[in-house]
Amino acid sequence: MMKKNSLSQDITNNLLQIDDPIFKEIDAIVDENRSKLLRLNTTDLSKEEVRALLSDITGKEIDASFSINLPFYTDFGRHIHIGQHVFINCGVTFTDLGGITLEDHVLIGPGASLISVNHPVDPALRRGIIVKPVLIKRNAWIGACAVVLPGITVGENAIVAANATVTRDVPPNTIVAGTPAKIIKEIPIE
Repeated sequence: MMKKNSLSQDITNNLLQIDDPIFKEIDAIVDENRSKLLRLNTTDLSKEEVRALLSDITGKEIDASFSINLPFYTDFGRHIHIGQHVFINCGVTFTDLGGITLEDHVLIGPGASLISVNHPVDPALRRGIIVKPVLIKRNAWIGACAVVLPGITVGENAIVAANATVTRDVPPNTIVAGTPAKIIKEIPIE
């Protein structure tokens, strides 16, 4: 059964300290989703059961056109937004407290990581977290084992090559590769 996310979505781009009261809400959601993720990744479920369980984990209805190869990992779950005709391959990790949005027709390759949480550089603040949303625009493709860091937008039709580490926004209709990822090619659009 899906539950509405009571956690304020107004945490984006904020520094949250470990003693912040909001962590009690975060911990409660993490605890609630832990057994659901275990079931998702260790039980033989039909496609419909997988979608229903992911809808429960995210708190949002997952479209029937969605497809996933398990296992799938997330540390939170409730700040994941998935469009239509999205495909996620096996072994993908979403660190989604800051928000991860996959628009329609997005492809996520095996072992990719989308990360919306970081820690401050200052050692005195390092136990806190900084959250920034990740947005993967329509028809983008994130390659195998690529890493997309907090606050990044990957543009429409863009491709992130396998093993790339994306530290800056990716313009639409481009291919990026490397660490840090750089534009290596433009995609001709007819």
